[in-house]
Amino acid sequence: MPPWLFVLLAVSFVLYTDDYVIAGILPEIAADLGVTEGQAGQLVTAFSATVAVVAPVAAVALARVPPRRLFLVALIIFVGANLGAVGTSYFGVLMGLRVVAAAATASATPAIFAFAASHAPTEKTGRYLATVSLGVTGSIALGVPLGTWIGGAFGWRATFLAVAVAGMLALIGVLFTVPGSGRGDRSPRLSEQLRSLTRTPIAVSLAANCLLMAGTMMVLTYLAPYLSATAGAGVEERGVAFGLSGFAGMAGIWLGGQVADRWGPGRALFFGIGVIIAAMVAMWAMWAVRPVPIWLVLIVTTVWGGMAFWNSPAIQMRLHRLAGPLAGQALALNTSGTYLGIAFGAAAGGFVLTETGPGVLPLTAAGFGLAALFLLELVRRSPPAGRTRGSDETPPAGEASHGSKSSNHGDQSHHRNSSKHTENTGE
Repeated sequence: MPPWLFVLLAVSFVLYTDDYVIAGILPEIAADLGVTEGQAGQLVTAFSATVAVVAPVAAVALARVPPRRLFLVALIIFVGANLGAVGTSYFGVLMGLRVVAAAATASATPAIFAFAASHAPTEKTGRYLATVSLGVTGSIALGVPLGTWIGGAFGWRATFLAVAVAGMLALIGVLFTVPGSGRGDRSPRLSEQLRSLTRTPIAVSLAANCLLMAGTMMVLTYLAPYLSATAGAGVEERGVAFGLSGFAGMAGIWLGGQVADRWGPGRALFFGIGVIIAAMVAMWAMWAVRPVPIWLVLIVTTVWGGMAFWNSPAIQMRLHRLAGPLAGQALALNTSGTYLGIAFGAAAGGFVLTETGPGVLPLTAAGFGLAALFLLELVRRSPPAGRTRGSDETPPAGEASHGSKSSNHGDQSHHRNSSKHTENTGE
């Protein structure tokens, strides 16, 4: 795999560590800036909400900006916002800087995934997307604990300084490894983009991803009370459960990308969602016969954690195929849907927990999974952009590596080639 792919993995790792690391240093921020921990927690809300709102807007507004230039400018702004956080003593200023950092993240994230997919050899699209996605899961498994340790040892400002330094290193990596792409995407007019992105297959796929994320976050957010009620887990056991789920997620996202390449995104998604539903039913059953041994719960939650991230490359690969030249915009909407699913899942999970207790959470999440599976089945055989149902799916000889040789994400010949190389999205 090319060096630039691992640099983009590092970029996504840094960007998303900056989002999640706040959770580990909330008490220190609140005490130093004279606010409650609840108020400090709104720094996370502001970051996530900004990403959800800005990502699709930036994908349209910045479509003509060459990806390499977009990455560099976004990282410069991101580093500046984190350096500003190091020096501020006012909570309001810190909140504003978090919004700026989130806007930079939202501008770069969809372009990172679109760039990786459009520059991947046809048979390795899923693996390229999985590699970049490892940065997101790695930020949870490695970045957040590391940032939390730095904050505990040297103060919360040191965490932001570390993120800024990591951002500078990522910027240097982009500067020296990411190929220039000439002009940006020669995207259609806004009205044409909206018509294409509201096509039923794309809209339904986006909704399915939102439902999957809602179910995942419903359980993940309130996993601690579930573990306590089901297996009497203490702090150490809960830490082990979260750690195992995080590392399983990293393995799952990598394996999911490889399987999506071999099976196609449709089959990979159906397998992944099916295992998630089975794991949720098993978690509900364990709660119903509680108490159960903690090791048994850890096995099921680890499998679930791996499969929760398994689906990410397949969903992105599916959207990239369906959207054709509007892949960047579709992936931006997918980013928005992911964050909306996270917010809705956490809120709905809190309601379920309060009204019915932790045991019903996995059963409710299984319902979300079934709904996502139903939506995907409705559009399982939808043709990609630029193709009609029943068109020839076999590419002409010699075209198999064309997509990997194109250096312009917006190059129209690349998109024609990408369409020719897609198998039926439901197969």
